[in-house]
Amino acid sequence: MQKANIQLETLTCPSCLQKIENGVGNLNGVDKDSLKVMFNASRVKVNFDDTVSIEDIEKAIQDLGYGVKRSRVKAA
Repeated sequence: MQKANIQLETLTCPSCLQKIENGVGNLNGVDKDSLKVMFNASRVKVNFDDTVSIEDIEKAIQDLGYGVKRSRVKAA
């Protein structure tokens, strides 16, 4: 299991939070219980396993229309 901390471009509306939670939460390998989207910090924290990569998670966020500034991944 790995732990990601993803810094996004500034989130502008609370509904963005729900869209990102749904988009990332539906990926295979993502630990839905660990998924937290922090609106005020424009940050996503999530744990995931080997069936999904950080690139897949970033792409899911970008496909929803949100910019990813940087990601940090470490072993959970």
